Amino acid sequence: MWKKVRNLSFVVLAAALTLSAADAFLGTWNLNVAKSKYSPGPAPKSSTIVYSQDGDSIVVKTDTVNADGKMGSSTNRYKRDGKEYPYKAVTGEAGTIAVKSINANTAEATVKIGSATTMARTVVSKDGKTFTRTIKGTNAEGKPVNNTVVFEKQ
Repeated sequence: MWKKVRNLSFVVLAAALTLSAADAFLGTWNLNVAKSKYSPGPAPKSSTIVYSQDGDSIVVKTDTVNADGKMGSSTNRYKRDGKEYPYKAVTGEAGTIAVKSINANTAEATVKIGSATTMARTVVSKDGKTFTRTIKGTNAEGKPVNNTVVFEKQ
């Protein structure tokens, strides 16, 4: 009997550890425009990102309303292994994304679309309620990009 109780305890402990190690990025996130800075601008009116997991891949669905009120949407799939995967921007432009996990709350990505290359560092807060993404690089016109965007978990 004690053997069964001990085995059950190990199963419960393993399940608890698995649940406590849940991916901090997964879920629905809304842009806080007031706390975000876009250079060059203008900032979008709104943006919602939904991160989900499919096996060992991350699936990201993004819906954005730009400053002119035009809606854009994209769905991308990648692994956090530093390798390049196909990428589609909410504007419809295509390129690649390479994402690597730094730690449980931090990831870095390189996005290449045509002549534009940006590096994005995303950090989920310790309480898991916000993430801040710092984006640096160049846009399609060769101008510097230096954005700090804040998203809040829903």
